[in-house]
Amino acid sequence: MSENPESGYDESRSRLKFDDFELVRFPNGRTRVRVRMDWTHGRTFSGESEGNQTLEGEVRAAAEAALEAAAGATGGRLDLDLRGTKALRVFDAWVVVVMVRAWTGEDPLQLLGAYPCPDDDTARGAVLAVLDATNRVMESFLKQ
Repeated sequence: MSENPESGYDESRSRLKFDDFELVRFPNGRTRVRVRMDWTHGRTFSGESEGNQTLEGEVRAAAEAALEAAAGATGGRLDLDLRGTKALRVFDAWVVVVMVRAWTGEDPLQLLGAYPCPDDDTARGAVLAVLDATNRVMESFLKQ
């Protein structure tokens, strides 16, 4: 990897990196998720989504916020659509799985991502599952 010594940023990094996450639960049973992704040269991309204050609602809202940030990083050259999310209890731990459809101007691609959650933080796991699903496809769009 080539790192610019003046800026400290990896100039060759072609994948988004998880930067920040905020989950706010409201008394009315709703929740809001904000996600920030980092790329090179200090460029950040943010996404925000709201959902119900349930396991499924928070996981879906987090995945939607992550997709909004990821789509922003491509400058509109890649359309991303969340097809589904699922939090599964496997071997006494949570794993979040997401299905994303990506349009690159050709036939749509079905992308699958999964992430074993840190502790019981399934919403954060959903963000990382989205990155797992999308980063390989987004690589060519981020290099442009």
